Amino acid sequence: MSSQFPLSTIRHSASHVLAQAVLQVFPDAKLGIGPAIDDGFYYDFELSRPLTDGDLQDLEHRMQAILKESQVFTMFPLSREEAADFVNKKGQSYKAEIIRDLDGEEFTFYENGQFVDLCRGPHVSHTSDIGAIKLMKVAGAYWRGSEKNKMLQRIYGTAFHTQAELDAYLLQIEEAKKRDHRVLGKALDLFSIQEDVGPGLVLWHPKGAMIRHLIESYWKDAHLRQGYELINTPHMGQAKLWERSGHLGFYNENMFSAIEVEEQPYFVKPMNCPFHILIYQNRPKSYRDLPIRYAELGTVYRYERSGVLHGLMRVRGFTQDDAHIMCTPEQVRGEIERVLNFCISILRRFGFDDFKIYLSTRPTEKYVGEVSLWEDAEASLKESVEAMGLAYEVDEGGGAFYGPKIDIKIKDAIGREWQCSTIQFDFNLPQRFEMEYVGSDGKKHQPVMIHRALFGSIERFFGILIEHYEGKFPLWLAPVQVKILSLNADAAAFGETLKAQFQDAGFRVGTDFSQEKIGHKIREGAEEKVPYLVILGKREIEAGLVSVRKLGGGDLGTMSVSDLVALLQTEMQG
Repeated sequence: MSSQFPLSTIRHSASHVLAQAVLQVFPDAKLGIGPAIDDGFYYDFELSRPLTDGDLQDLEHRMQAILKESQVFTMFPLSREEAADFVNKKGQSYKAEIIRDLDGEEFTFYENGQFVDLCRGPHVSHTSDIGAIKLMKVAGAYWRGSEKNKMLQRIYGTAFHTQAELDAYLLQIEEAKKRDHRVLGKALDLFSIQEDVGPGLVLWHPKGAMIRHLIESYWKDAHLRQGYELINTPHMGQAKLWERSGHLGFYNENMFSAIEVEEQPYFVKPMNCPFHILIYQNRPKSYRDLPIRYAELGTVYRYERSGVLHGLMRVRGFTQDDAHIMCTPEQVRGEIERVLNFCISILRRFGFDDFKIYLSTRPTEKYVGEVSLWEDAEASLKESVEAMGLAYEVDEGGGAFYGPKIDIKIKDAIGREWQCSTIQFDFNLPQRFEMEYVGSDGKKHQPVMIHRALFGSIERFFGILIEHYEGKFPLWLAPVQVKILSLNADAAAFGETLKAQFQDAGFRVGTDFSQEKIGHKIREGAEEKVPYLVILGKREIEAGLVSVRKLGGGDLGTMSVSDLVALLQTEMQG
């Protein structure tokens, strides 16, 4: 049964079945690569013509037939020379290129039915073990991700253990389409990305900027209560700063080209870390000064290929909710627990209660810092997560070369996981910048530095929020909380008075005193996803009451303005 195999193995095997089906229709097809990915699999092909939706249906039917045949997956090795000869005789030039570029003198192939592919494996035992499959779409993909190479056709698919699991996934996909932040962002007039500005650079419209303001204000107030100091740093720095930090050596391909200023090269910042370190170093530090917690909403710029840009989720300019904690080794455990608790409380405020922690430990080969530092840091991360009773997985050897970390994934309203928060030790930059403090022994010591981001970036987190709430933001985050609608022209004057009352009570208010019919105004308010609609007519004015409709809750009937204000204030605190 397919349940005995991991999803990654099932999906990798399904990619082979896809290639087998493609060769049945296009015998001269050239095969690229076909890996499993997080939500399925894909395979790249060079074909004689563009694929159509009808082709996808035909290929899926052929795959279903192959699954029913229960073909056995068999592995066999070939020497480098034999492997190259084998793929060349089949006219598979991309496979020949892979063999040419790989190390080793022996290569493994997997055969099922009449299909053979260069592959490390593993695979399921029989094609019938694959379970349920679905082909999703076709897209263009440059061979090996380089625009200098030929554009291939990439077929995406997915596979699950059972049809029920596949059906649930497809239902989630349909629900996700309704929540697409790019569609809702345009419909609700929250943000735009325009060609005249440039791909991956976001324009925040008034309503979106209001939500951003609310997010940032809450973030700043929460950080001040947690003992952080707020700082601000420039958008660019001289090349020598990025040379010292190592970014020009290790991260140059993700940085935008240098800007010449008075014959000195400057780079817009891809990260905030070096600036925070320089602020720390501006004055000598003693152990009595630690821990120091710097926090900044710092906008950074990173070059991303146009093909991977995706609304607010993948951009070129974004604001990190960045913080760096400098502390003594003895303070590490307490700081990690503090950060983790703070992170969870912040995410819960925004409506996320389901978390998964991933702990990445010391790589087996290249890393900086003493082994004892790594062990202590890893222990502090592990103990803090366990103390909070949070589920976690350990990625042995998966840490960056400069320190271990934990990543926190949140689950949204339709069950999708999103990577948000990161708590990352850094043993590299303190060495590069020769950071120090004077200890209780009177000697100089290197502080422990912890990078930390709770949202990741404001842009991406906002995109997640849009999709999580389907644009129906909770009252405290809604850009317009109350919209006053008039039944007739006589109600407009009283509506202005009512608007002022709500504003004095601290609420964000919109109005529609146009001559449109009330049904049209109500529909428009619902489309704008305003939490509360207040309807005014002659009868309401004479009675000193208002008619209230709640988004998703229907008609609440009539009530006094004071009762409505009290209702709103209670909901704001929830």
